[in-house]
Amino acid sequence: VMKTNVLRVWYVPVLVLCLNAAEDFQWTKNNPGSFYYGTFPAGFLWGAGSSAYQTEGAWEEDGKGPSIWDVFTHKKGKVYKNDTADSACESYYRVKDDIQLLKDLKVHYYLLSISWPRILPTGIKTEEVNEMGIQFYNDTINSLLDNNIIPFVSLYHWDLPQALQEKYGGWQNASLINYFNDYANLCFETFGDRVKYWITFSNPWAVAEEGYETGKHAPGLKLSGTGAYKAAHHIIKTHAKVWHSYDKTWRREQQGMVGISLTSAWGEPMDLSNQDDIDAAERYVQFYLGWFANPIYRGDYPEVMKEYIGRKSAQQGLGLTRLPIFSAQEKSYIKGTSDFLGIGHFTTRYITRKNYPSVQGPSYYTDRDLQELVDPKWPNPGSKWLYSVPWGFRRLLNFAKTHYGNPLIYVTENGVSEKIYCIQLCDEWRMEYLKGYINEMLKAINDGVNVNGYTAWSLLDKFEWNKGFSERFGFYHVDFQNKNKPRHPKASVQYYKKIVSANGFPNLRQVESWYYKALETCSTTNQPVSEDSLTTHMEMVTEIVVPIAFTLCILISAVLLAIFLQKCN
Repeated sequence: VMKTNVLRVWYVPVLVLCLNAAEDFQWTKNNPGSFYYGTFPAGFLWGAGSSAYQTEGAWEEDGKGPSIWDVFTHKKGKVYKNDTADSACESYYRVKDDIQLLKDLKVHYYLLSISWPRILPTGIKTEEVNEMGIQFYNDTINSLLDNNIIPFVSLYHWDLPQALQEKYGGWQNASLINYFNDYANLCFETFGDRVKYWITFSNPWAVAEEGYETGKHAPGLKLSGTGAYKAAHHIIKTHAKVWHSYDKTWRREQQGMVGISLTSAWGEPMDLSNQDDIDAAERYVQFYLGWFANPIYRGDYPEVMKEYIGRKSAQQGLGLTRLPIFSAQEKSYIKGTSDFLGIGHFTTRYITRKNYPSVQGPSYYTDRDLQELVDPKWPNPGSKWLYSVPWGFRRLLNFAKTHYGNPLIYVTENGVSEKIYCIQLCDEWRMEYLKGYINEMLKAINDGVNVNGYTAWSLLDKFEWNKGFSERFGFYHVDFQNKNKPRHPKASVQYYKKIVSANGFPNLRQVESWYYKALETCSTTNQPVSEDSLTTHMEMVTEIVVPIAFTLCILISAVLLAIFLQKCN
């Protein structure tokens, strides 16, 4: 979760900046504008996504080993309300039901992840292979294909085998490079005859920064200023090794593609007439997207990362930079190891320069020397970090085009959550979010960005990491109070289905009709979740109303006591 500061943005001057180098990204090129009616190129792929730990449940069933998230969530105080994903959406048992939902959505593909400890309980291939886990993913892939849905498979969406964390320290240790490569090759060998789209890592920024810097995510280590950089370094080298393994051993026979999925917010300069703000905004994106994309597409970390981390390290009296260094051989080995770039994107920040003194100690956040700001006029459905700012999406996609040689892009995560204070199947804010963000992606394609697919995040309400079940991204509401975990369609199901069927936004009349028809549909389906809604209302009363009332009682009592004492005197 990003640290935010709220600033009312009354006025941001927009200037067209003439930059020296033609290849430089033009920070003011794509201004927020009117809605664009049009359709996507023929063959554009539409999908929906999820991940294993967030949905499968069955955390210790059928031979699965524990993951770092199993262990992390079982410790009190790590997750909101001490929620765990022990059962999650029960998708391990209901995968065919979920595939039917995908079929109803009319999507072309499903982005799912494989749980490393479900097929290799200790993470090490030579120790144990869990055939029941392999059978589960075989059945899932076959069922998807039987329903004409393409499987997009992520090898890693955060659920590292706990044994590798305990034995080696997880991604702090280079030993994981070979263990992960063995795991990846097992997946290529077992599933590669049917899976043609492979993602090595989903959002490694969060793995590194929130797992090894702030400790907000599993494994919960707070190695400030070093842990995230070290983890990222090993993840990047692991990705490259897996890509080379596929390229050398499997590509000719299987004809698939291997990429990485990088999630990044967009950073917009607070003041476009201030070069310091422009530089700070570029640092923000480079420390986010460029941290992983630059080595893969250009051979090394962004220069601004090397400069700023090196300078901070020197100020802190360190002889060497805290940012690990790639050797010349490693740079050459890593560069070019991506058949496509997966882009995950949810929100935007305004960025301004802020100098952090070195006495604050080493930290990823202070290394950047910037401050993140939001405009309170931006729509915010409830999750503190996720504001709806569609125009930032187009800018991010153009940034990737400019800096990484216009790679083939698949949008691998994009969506909006709501806070569960009361259940609403008429999620008009999600429809507005999808409309705005997908339209900005269409504008980016017209700018020349090579986007070939879009993954709506997510198919189901699911476990949201340290937020537990308090935030919901799903097209389908899941009643987690019910042991059967029934799924209920939200209005956004009908809306997204229309976008997919029309391959975009044909004209004003059609697009407006989708909105109203979707709301009409959902208004008749609220009844099934009334019991769950009552539960959440009671939770809101318990967690919000009661503490406020109690605090007011104390304050009133204090005032009355003060008056009484004053009269006595």
